[in-house]
Amino acid sequence: MARGQQKIQSQQKAAAKKAADAKKGGSFQDQKKAAAKALTHSCPVCKALMPDPKTFKQHFENKHPKAPLPPELQEV
Repeated sequence: MARGQQKIQSQQKAAAKKAADAKKGGSFQDQKKAAAKALTHSCPVCKALMPDPKTFKQHFENKHPKAPLPPELQEV
């Protein structure tokens, strides 16, 4: 039953790592929140989120070529 013991040790190691990350403050949820916060531009046609105006303009020109360019992208 060596595999059973390895499984238990692996679970304990993972739990210890998760507790250390939570104590340190670098959890995965914080990364997800920061990534979601960085996505500030929303496409009015398909509601896709983009991090910056340049990417937004490229997306709009490639995915929606027949739609008129939104006013916030005119100067980009």
